[in-house]
Amino acid sequence: MKLYGSIISPYVARIVYAARAKGLDLEAVMPVGGIKTPEYLQLNPLGKMPALQTDAGVIAESMVILDYLEDAYPEPALLAKDPLERARERLLGRIVDLYVMPCGNVFFANLNPEKRNAEAVESAKQNYLKSLQQLEHFMADGPYAHGATLGYADCALLPCLQMMTIVTDLCGITEVYAATPKLARWWDTVKKDPQAAGWIDHYEQGFRSFLQGRR
Repeated sequence: MKLYGSIISPYVARIVYAARAKGLDLEAVMPVGGIKTPEYLQLNPLGKMPALQTDAGVIAESMVILDYLEDAYPEPALLAKDPLERARERLLGRIVDLYVMPCGNVFFANLNPEKRNAEAVESAKQNYLKSLQQLEHFMADGPYAHGATLGYADCALLPCLQMMTIVTDLCGITEVYAATPKLARWWDTVKKDPQAAGWIDHYEQGFRSFLQGRR
């Protein structure tokens, strides 16, 4: 298998995290020339990352790739056995993608305090906090995103929520989990988890270096 994309992308990172949790040696590599070249578009006409190239073909979209890894490499399992519980784990990833992450566009556009649109940031903040409340509603009692061990939902959520924590902090928004005790407990748990803590440190360094390069 070959995973195309940058680990700085939370959507790529979630694939790498899941692969590592399964004991797979899968690292992300950027396609030569980027993701808009004719060569890459032949593999993935969506022109986005990630894309996973397998012997049988190419798979796009990070949540679909997570499901593929779970199906193709069932042990160790990251999803619960019960169908309803599996659906709930997948739902957490969908909520992050559809409702949490879109709020980040405004924060990215306002990282420079000298050019910041305070009104736009405040509006995005309210939408972001609302999306976290929605995510909180569907989370399990923990300590992880959906149960007692690190699994599928943690891989799906961690890089996305970490990225959002960084950009909101740079926009002057702190203590975003103050009104979401499940998320606050989850964040404390993954920061102490021996495996996840390494992912967090790696992503923190890489993403902040990426931001420095954009200034």
